[in-house]
Amino acid sequence: MAADAPVPAGDPAVEVVPFVLDVPEEQLADLRERLRRVRLPEPATDPSQGIGLDAVGELCRAWLEEHDWRRVEDELNRRGQFRTAIDGLGIHFLHVRSPRRDARPLLVTHGWPGSVVEVLDVLDALVDPGDGPDGQALPAFHVVAPSLPGYGFSDKPTGPGWGVERIADAWAGLMGRLGYDRFLAQGGDWGAMVTTALAVRHPDRVAMMHTTMPMARRPEGFDDSALSDTERQWLAGVQEFRRVGSGYSAQQRTRPQTLGYGLVDSPAGQLAWIAEKFVAWTDGDGFGGVPRDRVLDNAAIYWLTASGASSARLYWESFGGTDVDSPVTVPSAVSIFPAEMAKPPRAWVEARFRDLRHWNVLPTGGHFASLEVPGDFVDELRTAFARA
Repeated sequence: MAADAPVPAGDPAVEVVPFVLDVPEEQLADLRERLRRVRLPEPATDPSQGIGLDAVGELCRAWLEEHDWRRVEDELNRRGQFRTAIDGLGIHFLHVRSPRRDARPLLVTHGWPGSVVEVLDVLDALVDPGDGPDGQALPAFHVVAPSLPGYGFSDKPTGPGWGVERIADAWAGLMGRLGYDRFLAQGGDWGAMVTTALAVRHPDRVAMMHTTMPMARRPEGFDDSALSDTERQWLAGVQEFRRVGSGYSAQQRTRPQTLGYGLVDSPAGQLAWIAEKFVAWTDGDGFGGVPRDRVLDNAAIYWLTASGASSARLYWESFGGTDVDSPVTVPSAVSIFPAEMAKPPRAWVEARFRDLRHWNVLPTGGHFASLEVPGDFVDELRTAFARA
């Protein structure tokens, strides 16, 4: 199907329909009332026990008094939201087409605790970038950004089986339904795993992939003496993360339902669960370069869709069971941001990603690079995909 081919209509199993976001006012009133009556714990006896009381209290106050959900709705609605059923599940996505005839389709997949909010600050630069300093037109893309199953305004699976591989297959189906036979793909966190699975399972569809979190193990027989000092620090950081920073993951991959009762019932609980990661996984003080409103935008999507449990179930579905060994043969690109929690050595990445055309280690940024350092993030995609 060509990129400009019409979308099938009339059959609800394949129809793509516009989605207009309009949260009922009573839901927002309920949120405000819960924030007014928020009950917070006593301060931690040691900072290592989690995000601080003062920080959460201030975020709750800002959410109640300053955050404008209707601004978020308007921004998402103006960008172009749609829904369609894929493999029996309703999927929400942004589809923002470039006015440029030479634009290429780009699928961007978020992770946890992210959402489609992560692409909002880079959309203009990707879709309609204008000319570079040399007067030449910068690369342009038609951006498709789905909400993962159980996240945001996609449906919640009602049974098991919606793991990384099934999502990758669904995304291949979604892009075909939109008329994109071949496309570029990008993702971090769970989005990295979905993007990599797409490249492995649908190599004829993925023209090139880019990730900020490459999934690669230590190759058999690898000589550790070949590691640089920086790479040794990266691996030590991964071990420290597993020791003190992975409790959220253990809970979500084992008992997501139990966790969900608290997250779905308490906006302060959902906010703290998310905000802690924006503090821990960004580069610098506070939320690094992520604007506070973007953290609240993201938390609001989780709260208003009651997706605390359903989003966590992806860990139960896929953590520890996702393919991280199959060779990736499609052209690949990797951008390493310093505050990312998992940074494998380049030799490990090259052993799995057999056609690595771009590798760059950035000076700043972290897990939420598109929000922290949007200019650097866009530059990485432009540079990488120029080699597709």
